[in-house]
Amino acid sequence: MTVFLHIVLAVFGYLIGSLNSAILVSGIYRKDIRKEGSKNAGLTNILRVLGKKAALAVLALDMLKGVITTGLGYILIKDGLSGALIAGIFTIIGHIFPVFFNFKGGKGILLSLAVLLMTDWKIALIGLGIFIIIVVLTRYVSLGSMVAIFCAPLLAWLFNHNAFFIISMGFLAALTIFMHRGNIKRLLNNTENKLSFKKTGNGELK
Repeated sequence: MTVFLHIVLAVFGYLIGSLNSAILVSGIYRKDIRKEGSKNAGLTNILRVLGKKAALAVLALDMLKGVITTGLGYILIKDGLSGALIAGIFTIIGHIFPVFFNFKGGKGILLSLAVLLMTDWKIALIGLGIFIIIVVLTRYVSLGSMVAIFCAPLLAWLFNHNAFFIISMGFLAALTIFMHRGNIKRLLNNTENKLSFKKTGNGELK
């Protein structure tokens, strides 16, 4: 029965994750965010292309997806974090490879934060702190995201989590690095976009 519930959580998480918030919100503006800006269906590109209001909507929806799926994991499987982790990880996978949008979605950073907040808020807040420091110093969102998630397995080990939790964090770190392979190349070539809050001539944020 427990195995069946884990499968249900994986499927549910993937389907909810496939409701990519950035793509849906950009659709309201009659745009496909995957064809605009950096062409990434994520929060940073939404902020650059559509502005603060759209970005706040994506932030709220992505966080809500993580809370709903991991919360259901806690409800269905009360023994430990396995249910929440399975639901959360498959939500992230669905967000990155959404079945409803030709398997082309975002990079899952914001959703990863939501899942971490629900499974170990200490790791989430430390990771968020690392992200903020790196972005403030370099203005590279991609670099901050990668370093923050990369620290998650080490933090899980330091906080004495079980092997499944540590492996789950390692999987998220590996997935994040894989999804940022283009960003890594641009960082090495010094061509990566920097975050800017300056307004363009039409009032939109860069």
